[in-house]
Amino acid sequence: MSQPHILLLSGSASRKSATGDLLRLIARQLEADGATVDLIDLAEEPLPLFNPDTSYTAPHYAPLKARVERADVYLVGTPDYHGTMSSATKNFLDHFWKEYTGKLFATVVASHDKGLTVADHIRTVARQCYAWALPYAVTFVEKADMKEGRIVDDALRDRIEMLVRDLRVYGALLAAQRRVDFAGTEPGFLAQLRAESI
Repeated sequence: MSQPHILLLSGSASRKSATGDLLRLIARQLEADGATVDLIDLAEEPLPLFNPDTSYTAPHYAPLKARVERADVYLVGTPDYHGTMSSATKNFLDHFWKEYTGKLFATVVASHDKGLTVADHIRTVARQCYAWALPYAVTFVEKADMKEGRIVDDALRDRIEMLVRDLRVYGALLAAQRRVDFAGTEPGFLAQLRAESI
């Protein structure tokens, strides 16, 4: 089975972001295991506020859409802001819908309070867009679990190892089934999208 194409989104607007640091570490592990990786760091690639009247024709939209469409898996990393995802993360997610259909979502949350509602909000977005979501999130406390861009907590290191494995395995399984569903004639939930180019 081929390795999935994984898009990692760092949803912190800070250039000194533990979320971004952790996602870069995850990206390196995924690449070492054979996955294709694309990292979008919203601190480095800020995205204008989504506007349904103008965003689809804006110059930045088509290249970004191509990157989103290419992905089989979305790993969304965000700080916990008042019990939900960052505004930069939500703004990115708002730009797309059908591009997420039938693909896998996973979540990494920087939080001092477990990040449970943040992960639930991202799973809700995935569900509303007919995507699958891993049943767990990886959460971490920035100053306790990370130092100078490195993981210093063994429990977090173990969770990341599990996440990397699950992104590759379940991402590949869903990507393969998604291709079969689009090419086939059976009445699965992706059948309604067969005539559309996603």
